[in-house]
Amino acid sequence: MKIYHNLSDFRGSNFAVVTVGTFDGLHIGHQMIIARMKEFARQNSGDIILVTFDPHPRQVLNSNKTEIKFISTQKRKIELLDRFGIDHMIVIPFTREFAATSSEDFIREYLVKKLRAKMLIVGYDHHFGKNREGNYEKLKSLGKAYGFEVEEIPAQFVDGIAVSSTKIRTALREGDVETANKMLGYEYSITGKVIEGNKIGRKIGFPTANIDVGDEYKLIAAGGVYACKVDIEGDTYFGMGNIGTRPTIGKHDFTTEVHIFDFNREIYGKEITIFFLNRIREEQKFENLDKLKEQLHSDKERVKRLFDDRT
Repeated sequence: MKIYHNLSDFRGSNFAVVTVGTFDGLHIGHQMIIARMKEFARQNSGDIILVTFDPHPRQVLNSNKTEIKFISTQKRKIELLDRFGIDHMIVIPFTREFAATSSEDFIREYLVKKLRAKMLIVGYDHHFGKNREGNYEKLKSLGKAYGFEVEEIPAQFVDGIAVSSTKIRTALREGDVETANKMLGYEYSITGKVIEGNKIGRKIGFPTANIDVGDEYKLIAAGGVYACKVDIEGDTYFGMGNIGTRPTIGKHDFTTEVHIFDFNREIYGKEITIFFLNRIREEQKFENLDKLKEQLHSDKERVKRLFDDRT
């Protein structure tokens, strides 16, 4: 996949199949859009072009920045888009000035004049342009005026609920990673560098890798104990993750850590990815470390049974 931060660097396409959006999470609805784009591109020897924005519009337009969190970091989004088969990713700098662009001006100046779009594919309830005044009906009208086709991909449903990035973020904030994973079509993950912790886990027989996410906008799932898979330099391990403030040991900082089963390598400074499969329980405070250790043994057995049931 080729990435462009300056649209003038894009050399054009004989048949441009285009979609536009922020694509937080690259969930199953987004994946259906990409699958349909690939069909059209294959039939017409065309290119699959995704237009997105950086920073995310909410980071520019929302006054309360502390509440803005995203399922995917930009790095993770790029990895997924490449995996799903996008040919060209065009990143438009999003500013307040750009936000004032009308839907028709955006279509005419970017999609028609610069990309020469032949096919535009969008998801259901797609809105764009100043004050989100552009919608599917507007796109159909503009398509007739400027000579491109438009197709809308219908909503995708999980357990009777229409999938959206907003609903996935809500599920993660509630600790419901199973629902989030169904909607994503893959496992929610957190990537970060392993940093030194207070080594309490090691003292009670449950050493953990504490990670520094390094992205203030990354959405971290609700606190609790989770069944996890862990990727370390391409190797996969099973483990038990914890998100929270570790109240039993009197800490108040929010951490993400994982106890990796049958693992004793030194990995400080290495980047690892934790994939979250199930939440076992909420975070809780215990009377003492012995009670915590007892619970962790129980949690570990439960996690191992979950993995046994999956195989």
